[in-house]
Amino acid sequence: MLEIGIIGGAGYTAGELIRLLLNHPKANINFVYSTSNAGNKLHKVHKDLIGSTEISFTSQINTKVDTLFLCLGHGNSTTFLENNNFSKNTKIIDLSNDFRLLADKNLGGKDFVYGLPELDKTVIKTAKYIANPGCFATALQLAILPLAAKGLLNNDIHINAVTGATGAGTSLSATTHFTYRDNNFSHYKAFNHQHLGEINQTVNQLQANFNAEINFVPNRGNFSRGIFATTYTKYDGSLDDAIKIYKEYYKDAAFTFVSDEEIHLKQVINTNKCLIHLAKHGTKLLITSTIDNLLKGASGQAVQNLNLMYDFEETLGLNLKASYF
Repeated sequence: MLEIGIIGGAGYTAGELIRLLLNHPKANINFVYSTSNAGNKLHKVHKDLIGSTEISFTSQINTKVDTLFLCLGHGNSTTFLENNNFSKNTKIIDLSNDFRLLADKNLGGKDFVYGLPELDKTVIKTAKYIANPGCFATALQLAILPLAAKGLLNNDIHINAVTGATGAGTSLSATTHFTYRDNNFSHYKAFNHQHLGEINQTVNQLQANFNAEINFVPNRGNFSRGIFATTYTKYDGSLDDAIKIYKEYYKDAAFTFVSDEEIHLKQVINTNKCLIHLAKHGTKLLITSTIDNLLKGASGQAVQNLNLMYDFEETLGLNLKASYF
């Protein structure tokens, strides 16, 4: 059994991570660190855990755990690791954006690997420190990785994607209140979303000559969780050729599947799956991708990386049924 520590345990991603680890046959939650909730039972904050655990939040840290998950706000993981020294044997999986870019991947000798299993599973298996990808970045990269790997992204890419309210975190803001979200739709951070850095980095890793633009418009949906993305770009091949390329690329992927039928959000909610569908419209290839932003887009992918790092079955603890109806 792995002894697991979780830093920053009160947010949505931490709540999902706790739920997954409580049901993981190889993991034991050693502590959940939260200074603001120290002494409170986990189920007092994450009310879906009533009856599942009597663990309490703590302000004490065990620096010798096997694996540490960082569920802190962006920018806070760096500060935390600078102020706290863990055993050289402790593996770290960070869910923030602090170490995702190559320029930021090293901290005090800790070299973080970008943890997108469909990109380079072999590197993750031998890694000690993982930078877990962002939610939009996961859904959008999985939509275009097969084309980049074949050097076929030679034109501008256009992306329109919708995310649920949980993507904004637990802190209330003007655009997360029910009265704003209900029966409403809006976009934000058009063409300059922070996850574009990850996406461009991966595309250039797979296709060194890529010099086109990735035009990304993120939207707020009036639902709680999930990401639904439509991506299109000029593509000279046939639809059959594209389907073959995608199915070949994802043939060994544990959670990413190419669907022969059009897909929708409910197929992936509460799962670690990414579903992809392809369609050809004239010279354009339309790629639809959908994930649960809190699972494949965050905590589920983090557990998937944990499994890879310890040579467990990749799907261990992640065989979840979709909230389909």
